[in-house]
Amino acid sequence: MSKTLKLGLMTPILDSYDVFQAIDFAVANGFQSLEVAAWPKLPAGQKPSRRYADVSQIDADRALTEGASYYQPIVDYAAQKGVELASLVYCDNPLVNPTAVEHLKKLLRVASKMGIPVVTTFVGRDQFKTVEENFDKLFVPVWKPLVELAEEQGVKIAIENCPMLFTNDQWPGGQNLMTTPANWRRAFELIPSPNLQLCYDPSHFIWQMIDPIAPIFEFADRLAAAHAKDIILRRDKLQQVGIMATPLQWMQPVIPGHGDVPWAKFFEALYAVNFTGTVALEFEDKTFEGDDAVTHNAIRAAKRHLDQFVV
Repeated sequence: MSKTLKLGLMTPILDSYDVFQAIDFAVANGFQSLEVAAWPKLPAGQKPSRRYADVSQIDADRALTEGASYYQPIVDYAAQKGVELASLVYCDNPLVNPTAVEHLKKLLRVASKMGIPVVTTFVGRDQFKTVEENFDKLFVPVWKPLVELAEEQGVKIAIENCPMLFTNDQWPGGQNLMTTPANWRRAFELIPSPNLQLCYDPSHFIWQMIDPIAPIFEFADRLAAAHAKDIILRRDKLQQVGIMATPLQWMQPVIPGHGDVPWAKFFEALYAVNFTGTVALEFEDKTFEGDDAVTHNAIRAAKRHLDQFVV
């Protein structure tokens, strides 16, 4: 295991690739690790509930039913190519969706079998209840058994701090509870296990008007993973609609280097706290989507920007 951080790629943007092709793409473009999409397979004809929610480059059901005959070739190919399988990613809303809980259980078992140390996800939230109601009534009953399973399997669960509050269907509270330092403290008080960790995305703090750097130092022992995505605040639009408007009216996800995240300070902080996990490029810039060649060039441009901060 590397003693310093690694620059990786989240694979959902490679939604037309299988896992072997994603590994090849990582090698060809200098990524050291992958955060591999592992959503459930959807029935034929069913549309995904949200963006990328039908990308399944590692099939949990096959991994559990077929065993090593399915997953060992993936593990071996990644090792042969020198690419770390850093985590499995599946983001849903376990606090209101029991099927998401069951899929997370599968992923924890699959990650353990494959030697993948982290499962990245959302903690979820009932968007129509307050933060306090979510913590008091929902959080522990759902998440304590999941964390206990993670402990049993020797896998960390990394919760991303995305509020999942972008459009009217996610109003008023958003669909993810662990989005701020205050909420992190509460969650870790209720479930203090070291297997409950964070996937730190500084871009979500930018639009929440939270310092994107300071929490790295307070929660250094909880950082299992990080995402590299950028956000640009459209302050001209903010002046027209205000912060009470749905956020996509006044902010825009962009590739790293095109937004407001202070990347030099971000990486400086990660090095200062001896972070040795993966910073995975998360691509959600619609400006460069719709054409694979354009998207792939934008991925390369984002990586070039991030490379200047990686030692």
